[in-house]
Amino acid sequence: MQLNGIKIVIVGAGIGGLAAALALKARGADVSVLEQAEAITEVGAGIQVSPNGAAVLTALGLQKEFEAASIRCRAVVLADYNRRGEVLRLDLMRHAHDLRFAFVHRADMIDLLADAVRQAGINIRLLQKVDSVEPGSPPTLRMTSGARISADLIVGADGLHSPARKALNGSSNPFFTGQVAWRATVPNDIGLADEARVFMAPGRHLVCYPLRNGSLVNLVAVQERRDWAAESWSHSDDADNLRAAFSDFSDLPMSLLGRVVDPGLWGLFRHPVASCWHKGRVTILGDAAHPTLPFMAQGANMALEDAWVLAEELARAPGIEIALDAYQNRRRPRVERVVAAANGNAWKYHLRSGPVRAAAHMALRLGGMVAPVRMVRQFDWIYRHDVTRGD
Repeated sequence: MQLNGIKIVIVGAGIGGLAAALALKARGADVSVLEQAEAITEVGAGIQVSPNGAAVLTALGLQKEFEAASIRCRAVVLADYNRRGEVLRLDLMRHAHDLRFAFVHRADMIDLLADAVRQAGINIRLLQKVDSVEPGSPPTLRMTSGARISADLIVGADGLHSPARKALNGSSNPFFTGQVAWRATVPNDIGLADEARVFMAPGRHLVCYPLRNGSLVNLVAVQERRDWAAESWSHSDDADNLRAAFSDFSDLPMSLLGRVVDPGLWGLFRHPVASCWHKGRVTILGDAAHPTLPFMAQGANMALEDAWVLAEELARAPGIEIALDAYQNRRRPRVERVVAAANGNAWKYHLRSGPVRAAAHMALRLGGMVAPVRMVRQFDWIYRHDVTRGD
């Protein structure tokens, strides 16, 4: 199907929405992006872009810009929370030298995508809040201003509270996982190396890695607890609460936590992968289709994959509805597997029983010594998947 003259409206100027705009425009579509904010900015801090996501950025012609904005991850280090040192070091430069894992500030990623969108001549309309989505013919957006916007295709890329997701699937019932997460960035005045470090503790873990040419450190701290926090990145917390929750950690993580001023705090909820990704000529991608917990660092990467596959299927199918069927059939099994992996990953860092934790850490150490390549490549099914080559 030729996309020339096909009018596509994308709701949401996040990573998935902007990537989709570029991929669709490159195939000839008449694309516009609606964003409810007054400016294209992004809350949050660091994200990890794995090779499967980077492949999409390369295919979009953004490899040079992405490499300039990001830091290559050289290793992943699992460590005990106290002073017992490293448990496992995964040397990515040695055992996965052909792959590029990277750290990037979310705002820098949004900036490079938004610049590319503007250079491609794609219109981004700000202060456009959608009230509801009508999947009729033509599909229509009802705006809070009272305006109605129609198109040949509407793409909901506006997150887990997407009106398009609700129009296709109704209201969902997410449940609190019993975990909360703090997020912050601090100055990297301790010279943290270009690696991701995970400090594991009973009922808690902390992840840190550098950003912006090593000038900052990104921190994500997760704690199991009964009290829940709002599911929003805009909620802030007193830094002393964060420090108190991790006060028994060793010197390096406590040194970083001592620099935190105004951390974000949010509750972690499990949402079902949407059962319906399209109806008529309305579809969804990214968190609108498959919100995921952060324990595999695949949220942004899955959105990038979605964006590419959606554009590719639209360009080669004989009709929009057929293309949307192919898009869902190609993407849903993969994201279900990734979401399930993320759901099951946190407990590995939070073992509470001393003997169980000691045995698990010993097994990790032995694995790193005896079969380091196997340890690095256990998630090749995620990282070596390349949607730009038809995977």
